[in-house]
Amino acid sequence: MRAAYIERLGSPDVIRWGELPAPVPGPGEVLVDVLVTTVDPVDTFVRSGVFRTPIPLPFVIGRDLVGTVASPGCGFAEGETVWCDSLGHDGRQGATAEQAVVPADRLYRLPAGVRPEEAVAVFHPAATAHLALHTHGGLRPGETVLVGGAGGNVGSALVELAARAGARVLATAAPRDHAHVRSLGAAEVLDYRAAGLTERLAALAPDGVDVHVDTSGRHDLGAAVGLLARRGRIVLMAGPRAEPVLPVGPLYMKDGSLRGFVISHATVTELAEAATALNELLAAGGLRPRSVEHRPMSEAADVHRRLERGDLHGRRVVLHP
Repeated sequence: MRAAYIERLGSPDVIRWGELPAPVPGPGEVLVDVLVTTVDPVDTFVRSGVFRTPIPLPFVIGRDLVGTVASPGCGFAEGETVWCDSLGHDGRQGATAEQAVVPADRLYRLPAGVRPEEAVAVFHPAATAHLALHTHGGLRPGETVLVGGAGGNVGSALVELAARAGARVLATAAPRDHAHVRSLGAAEVLDYRAAGLTERLAALAPDGVDVHVDTSGRHDLGAAVGLLARRGRIVLMAGPRAEPVLPVGPLYMKDGSLRGFVISHATVTELAEAATALNELLAAGGLRPRSVEHRPMSEAADVHRRLERGDLHGRRVVLHP
């Protein structure tokens, strides 16, 4: 089979496109013919070595796929359209190939009528958002959620999922993204660069913020803790090298909590719960990507470069074999 793979960690230049032996499923695994995949920020972290995880070499890159079952097994029928969002990590080969082997407990059926090209673009951001809000943030209907960096892919998913869960959503984003963020259900959207931003947010949430999630990686914990409601939760999910100052005393006095979250550490059960929620929303017409660009898998290295340069704001690149 043809695949995008690496033989050592490094820059996007280490990515190769070529022939590798076709994968053979073992017990509890399913062979999938890949229809589409995409590139997530975590893929660049794994490829570069920023995110350390066991990888076999040569290593097929990529986390997400939609495909069809190549041979029946583990309760899946040949030809079924399926998806996975947790390959390419912890010893598992990746998805950027003509075929992939997927553990059956990480494989989910795609709802009828959902286009694979659109679905693969939203799985990783939306699963991240679901786990941040519900598994780690303990979101309840009627609470107030503050989403920083709401114009990005994960930020947009956070806004939509929080609004659909019955939360009041406040968001910060660049002005170019305000209309999009409002269309997803945000009650208020402010320019993240505006003077007096913290004071304006405090006025919009006089009882405090129940769940605070900032996807930008800036992590102004002084402002975040100041905005928290009693027993509010801050979920950290970006900035692997960030070392912000935490105002412990004010956090303590509010019964607040700070929770780090990396989706690659999610359990199989947590991922399956997120998949069920995402499938329901996809089947109902939700979670459609803002902008999709289509490229062949052979251009995976170039997409990694563009992602690292910040050239893909609000856009997802879908790769085809």
